[in-house]
This record gives sequence, structure tokens and C-alpha cells, in this order.
Amino acid sequence: MDYSSGDDSDISDSDINEYKDKPYQELKNGTLKVKFPNNILRCPFCAGKKKQNFKYKDLHQHATGVGKGSSNRSAKQKANHQALALYLENELANEAEVPLKVAPPKPAAPVSEENDLFAWPWTGLVVNIIKEVEDVENSSYWMNRFSKYKPVGVEILWDDQKQTAQALVSFNNDWTGFKNAMEFEKFFEASHHSSKEWVASESHSGIYAWLARANDFKELQGPVGEYLRRNRKLRTISDIVQEATNTRNKAVVELASEIDMRNENLDDLQVKYNQKTMSLSRMLEEKDSLHVAFYEETKKMQRIARDHVKRVLDEQERLNADLEARKKNLDSWSKELNKREALTEREKQKLEEEKKKNEVQNTSLHMAEIEQKKADESVLRLVEDQKREKEEALKKVLELERQLDAKQKLEMEIEELKGKLQVMKHLGNDDDTAVQEQIKKMDDELKSKIEEMGDVEDMNKTLVAKERQSNDELQDARKELIKGLQDMLSGRTNIGVKRMGEIDMKAFHDACKEKFDHEEAQIKASELCSLWQDKLKNPEWHPMKVVAADGGGHKEVIDEEDELLKNLKEEWGIGVFDAVVGAFKEMNEYNPSGRYVVNELWNFKDNRKATLKEVISYILKNLKSLKRKR
Repeated sequence: MDYSSGDDSDISDSDINEYKDKPYQELKNGTLKVKFPNNILRCPFCAGKKKQNFKYKDLHQHATGVGKGSSNRSAKQKANHQALALYLENELANEAEVPLKVAPPKPAAPVSEENDLFAWPWTGLVVNIIKEVEDVENSSYWMNRFSKYKPVGVEILWDDQKQTAQALVSFNNDWTGFKNAMEFEKFFEASHHSSKEWVASESHSGIYAWLARANDFKELQGPVGEYLRRNRKLRTISDIVQEATNTRNKAVVELASEIDMRNENLDDLQVKYNQKTMSLSRMLEEKDSLHVAFYEETKKMQRIARDHVKRVLDEQERLNADLEARKKNLDSWSKELNKREALTEREKQKLEEEKKKNEVQNTSLHMAEIEQKKADESVLRLVEDQKREKEEALKKVLELERQLDAKQKLEMEIEELKGKLQVMKHLGNDDDTAVQEQIKKMDDELKSKIEEMGDVEDMNKTLVAKERQSNDELQDARKELIKGLQDMLSGRTNIGVKRMGEIDMKAFHDACKEKFDHEEAQIKASELCSLWQDKLKNPEWHPMKVVAADGGGHKEVIDEEDELLKNLKEEWGIGVFDAVVGAFKEMNEYNPSGRYVVNELWNFKDNRKATLKEVISYILKNLKSLKRKR
């Protein structure tokens, strides 16, 4: 049974003593439960506010603290907790780890000295100090001489002639100081230089010392007596013990009250903490519900969009069928009108008007059909233009290769003619007419070949310029295909657009799922993927090394001993390592200077760069399938 301050109507502070009997009886007969299994104690009047697991001492402090209470505690709460404290003291005292109240220890002082009056703070009297050496005037001399008794100060008082003096030795005003003072007195008693010997003997040699008491305080005259009466008090040991006990009890009561107040504040703070925790939990639940609602709304919007596209296509197909049906009807009406040409003039006029109306409608339907065909043909024309431009570029490349072969052949023939001409010049002489004619003939042929070589070079330059222009046009066409058909070439298809240099987040997600729960794994995977994507963009990080190639020469490979990659592999595994390395290789190949992600047409089936022919074939295939659906 749980009790709270709001179960019944509240009571006034004057009714607390009467009201606490009711909850005390309920605690005794077991209606209210305090003790639970495993020696767990709980407050039945604060149940539900926080998780409770009290020890006897803590629960007793809680009950007494709330029972005394502050102004913000109701009278019913105070009465309930006073009943709980009474129940703990009477019925569950055996559960206490230590007794609730422990009597303060008393100092072990001799019984005979408890009622003696001492000068307090403890003071030793040293008399018959004769000026034998120079150091006796210094307090440090006596402090050093009596150092074993740990004095805190020495006061030297000389007589008028400065021949003899008396000293007052001060000790600590605690029990350790009292012990040292008693040892000081006993030392002089053992050497027969105590107060009794000083009074009994008429001749004195050496110094005498004892602990100042009431008779010294009252009877001594001169500077020593005045000093004692002015700076000391007469106290018995029992008075000092009682004062220390009262001081200690007062401190204990103050500390207990402070503890109760702090426990009460802790209870209030715990309640506020629980309220804040519940509020935070509700906020998190609301956030999760909003996230789920957003996800559901997104799915709903996507489904509505798909349904809308389907409706549009179905409507278009229905309109086409309606157009065809109306055309047939108009044709039949035209035939019918033609058959009725032999009717009266009035009927002919009506037929003419009806025919014109039908022709206008037919024209409108025909124009609509033409516009539909134009829309379809515009897409096909774009694809055909791209295909034709590629074929022309390929023809130009082939022509360029053929001209290059012809140029190389002409260069070889020219070199051969030059060689033959040089041979003929060396073999013949100026008188050999046949040789001179042969040389002239070969010289003319050489000039002809050189002119032909010049024409070939001009044509080659023209073809190179055209090939470069065609290549630029192909690259522009490739960019336009990527830009304009990116949505069409996305998803799980053989041909699509791939972001070169972008890290595959799936590898990070798979690695994080092994270490975190589902929601935290998604967040952590996103953070890690973004972090490493930024590292790839940093031009100062280049984890490559140069090694010797198998066929000779050198090549660049990934440096697996790179500190960042090595730590990544050790912490997150080979899957994440391969994803980062693969993205770095793609960025190093496609955009090493800019170091940012670029789009590329990609053949996902063969895992390579897609050709324009493959992309155009894919587009034509999809257009044909779309037309068949219509």
C-alpha cells in the first residue's frame, strides 16, 4: 500500500502527534510494508518518487529529517515520517548496522583529579630560577629544556633585584596538553622538587615546578599570582569533559539537522530529476513518433506520385483509344453524309454544316495526335543525333588512321627516292646522258612525292582538328547524357550513373552494426563516412607509393602501411578499408587535381565505364518498351 500526502485531507501542525498513531499501527500490523527481501528497506510514504534501496541508518535519517521537516513539508508528511522513525526505533532496531546513538568517549582522567580545580589552560609553575647562566632569561632556553613535554610557551617573571625569577609554562588546552602537564609535574615530584617540597623546605637548591591549581590561583602574590588571575580560569576536569560533551553533542545535532535538510533537498532534487527524465523520455518518444510519421508520409507521397504517373499514362492511353474511336465514327459519318448527297438542298446544307463540324473536330484530333508524335520523335531524334555523331566521329577516326598510314608510306617512298638519287649521283658522271636523265626523272618524281606529302599533311591536320572537334562533341554529349538522363539511368540497372570517388556507406553501416544498435549504427556510419570523405578531398593526404612493375618501369600502388589506413583497417575491418581504398583509386583516376566526386556513365554488369553506344542502346530499348506500354 502506497501513502502520499494527497490520500486524505491534510491536517494542521497541532494534530501531528494524534495523527501519527494511525500510520504507526498500519506499519506494525503490516498494512504498510517497510522491509523487503534481500534486507532492502523502503519508505512506504515516498513510493514511486524514485528507486529506493535504503540501509537502516539512511532510512532512519530520511524519516527523522522529513519528520522535523521544513516549511514546504505538509503536516501529514511530517506525521507519517515521525511514525516511520518510531517504528524503526521500536520494531526494527535489530536491522541497524551500528547503534543509533553512541555515547561520546570520556578521557581517561584519574578519578581523584576530576573535581580538582586547575588553572586552565594548563599552566606549570617553575620557581627558584637563579641567574646562573645567560640563557635563563630567554624563553627559548626553557622551551628547549622542557621540549619533551611539548609546551606552547614560557613566560619569565623576575623579582625586583633581577636575581631570582619564576616561569609560567603553558600547555595545549586539550587532553594531550593535560597529559604532558601531568608528566611535567610528576617528573619534578620524582626528583623531590614539587610544590610540597617547596613549601616544606626552608633551604632550596635548584628549580621547583608543579601544575598550577586553585591554591596557587588564590594565594600566590606578586607577578605570578596576578598573571594567573588575569589570564587563567579555575576549571575541574569534569567541567571540561561536560563542556566538550555539550560542544560535541551540539555539533552532532547541527550535523544531523544539516544531513536531514540535505536529504530532504536530495529527495526534492531526485523528484525533479525523475520529472525531467520522464519529460526527456516523452520528448524522445515524440521524436521517434515524428520520425516514423515522416517516414510513413514520405512513403505515402512516393506511392501517390507513382499512382499519379500511372493514372497519367492510363489516361493518355484511354485518350488515344478515344481518338481512334472518334476517328472511326467521323469516317462513318462522312461516308453516311456522302450517301445523302442526293437529298434536298436544305438537307444538303445541314449535311454540309455537320460535315464541316466533323472536319473541324477531326482536324483537332489529328493535330493532337501530331503533337503526341512530335513529343515522342523529339526524344528519338536526340538519341539518333547522338548515335549519328558518334558514327561520324568513328568514321573520321578511321579516315585519320588511313591518312596516317598513307603519310607514313609516302615518307618511306620519299626517303627511298632520296637514297636512290644519291646513289645515282655517286655512280654517274656529267658525261653520262642516260644517267643524267634518270637522275632528272627521279628528281621530278621526288618533288611530286614531296608535294603529295604536303597535301597529305594538310589533310591530316584537317582530320586531326575535326577528330578533336568530334571528340569534344562526344564529351559534351556524354556530359549532357549524364546531366539530362541521370534520373532515368539510376537504380538497380545494368547501365547507370556512378559517383566516382564517393565512399560506399554500406561498408561502414555493416561494420557499425556489429558494435552498436540499429539507430546508433546508422548515425555512427554517417559520421565515419563523412569524415573519410573529407579526408579523400584533402590533397595533402596521398597514401600511394612507387614500386617496380613486372614488365619493367615503375607504377603507383596503395601504401597499406599508411598510418591512417592501417588504423582504419585495425579498427573497422577489411570491408571499410576496401571501400575507402576503392573510392580513393576512383578519385585519383577521374579527378586527381580537383579531389571531388564526379559523375560517370557506368556499366554495372561488367563494372567498367559505359560506352555511348551502350547508353544509347539502353535508352532506345527503354523508349521502345515505354511505347509498347502506351
